[in-house]
Order: sequence, then structure tokens, then C-alpha cells
Amino acid sequence: MEKVVAVSAGATRPAICSPSLAEVDFRTSVKMSGFFNVSRLRSLQPIKALEESATASVVQESAAISGNNLCQNSTVAKSTNILWHKNSVDKRDRQQLLQQKGCVIWITGLSGSGKSTLACALSQALHWRGKLTYILDGDNCRHGLNRDLSFKAEDRVENIRRIGEVAKLFADAGVICIACLISPYRKDRDACRSMLPEGDFIEVFMDVPLQVCEARDPKGLYKLAREGKVKGTF
Repeated sequence: MEKVVAVSAGATRPAICSPSLAEVDFRTSVKMSGFFNVSRLRSLQPIKALEESATASVVQESAAISGNNLCQNSTVAKSTNILWHKNSVDKRDRQQLLQQKGCVIWITGLSGSGKSTLACALSQALHWRGKLTYILDGDNCRHGLNRDLSFKAEDRVENIRRIGEVAKLFADAGVICIACLISPYRKDRDACRSMLPEGDFIEVFMDVPLQVCEARDPKGLYKLAREGKVKGTF
């Protein structure tokens, strides 16, 4: 099992302010709000007028249109001529704000092995400790995000890929994301692991005997499978 690694905070850029607040000292206003670490504000300057920020934005967009950034354009799958836009507030900033390490805890195992139960218990325990979590349950995701997918082999791969991508976004937001789904194939889990930095993907296998899972059979799938009424749901 991989361990979570420590991170350090990075500098942030103040957001654009309305013209009426253009002369407000940013450091003073943040001190009054009580939401930020005042020691980080030494590098921040008072907010400039909206027009100055807007002008800088136009210059950047003009440079992109003129072709200065075309060398960064790429093709991903069926998407062409796309460019990754770097945000001024990054993962380190969000993690410092939340005072936690964003990561993905991936729980895998047979149906009835207790994946969802463990995920809920873990989420509650972390919540009591003041940590922000979110659970991506396999069945829950099939109610919305993956409602268009079946249990065919190719759809199973896409189901796991989508959940992996969403889990990555949660981790990037600084949230502890707990994904719980059968995900039986190592190659699919490894594909999700490769989406994140080393140490940010923690895999948990529910090592529960088949007989125990079948005895529980909370959704009645084992009984239906034995009767030949359902296939490809495990």
C-alpha cells in the first residue's frame, strides 16, 4: 500500500476585484476575514484596478491567438487543438486552505465484501477529525455519471476510467476521495493510479471469501447468477 506524501504551500494571486474596491488594501481585508494565514500575504500587493487586470488578460489572449503558444497545443483521444490552461490557484494552495492532503483511496473487492460500508465508516471517521472527503460509489455513479454504460467488458473499462478521472479531480481539489467499486482488473486500477502523482493513490482490497459475500448477497446478485438470470455484473 502506498503512503501519502507531504506537500508544501505555494503562492497565490489575488482575485480580480470590482472597480469600487480597487483601492482596498488586500492584506487588510484578508486579516479582517480570518480565513487566510496572514504570514502568506507578505508577497501580495494591494489589488489593482479592474482595467489593469483586464488589459493583461487581453494581452495573454492575443498572444495565444497570434500563435505564440501553438507549440503547446496537443491532441488527446478525439480532441484536437486543445491547450491545457494552468490555474493561478493550484493543488498546493487548495490543500493548505483545507489543511489536508488530497488523495484517492480506492476500495476494490467482490460484491457484498463491504466496500461501501467501509467507505462510509472511513468518511465519517475522517469527517469527525475535520477532514473533507467525498465517496464515489460504483452503484451511485451508475445512477448519473455512468448511467449510459452497461456491464459489457468495454463499458466496464469506461466506467472505471470515468470514476478515476473524477477521483483525480477531487484529489486535485484537495479532497480525500474514497472510490469503492468492484474494479476486478489490475490494469484498470493501474490506469487510474497512473492519473495521479506517486503516493496519491491508495488501493484497498477487501479480502473477503466468496462464500461470505454470497451469504450476505445484499443485492441478490449471487442468487440470480446461480439461477442464470443475470450475467456480467460482477
